[in-house]
Amino acid sequence: MPSPLLHRALGAAFLMAGASVFAQTQEITLPLREAWFEGQIVHYVSTDISDPGIAKKQGINYVPALANTLKPGMPVERAYKFPNDEQATVLPSIPRPVGGANADATYSPLWVLVMVRWKAGVTPHTLTSEEAVLAAEEKGEVEFTRTKIVANWPVVRARGAALQGVR
Repeated sequence: MPSPLLHRALGAAFLMAGASVFAQTQEITLPLREAWFEGQIVHYVSTDISDPGIAKKQGINYVPALANTLKPGMPVERAYKFPNDEQATVLPSIPRPVGGANADATYSPLWVLVMVRWKAGVTPHTLTSEEAVLAAEEKGEVEFTRTKIVANWPVVRARGAALQGVR
């Protein structure tokens, strides 16, 4: 009968062999979504959301625990979403620059959704920044519905920079 020491050695060898399989780089494709930031189009991936209806509609993960990030002091910013997809979402921040050199310590890929709807009689026009969205609300052109829906939407391409592998 093999000794316990031999069993541990064989187990460690199998674990190391398995680890090398998982260490290999694999490529997957995720759809890039467009958003506006300070008048420019940026791209993000939508992977998780705390709303089951949106999760099913977009084919992403339903993660109810994301709503727990709405506690005071947590890094969650507003994302201005147009529920009928009249235009791309407006984000108030992005990593600067995208990637490992990001110097914006306040950026987070977690967003609480603010639904933006055009008021009756107003001709919709493209809003390309948080300032433009807030100005449209101040003029009475749009109305906001603040939600407790949190989305994980990491920005992966902006201002000519992109994460490795983003095409």
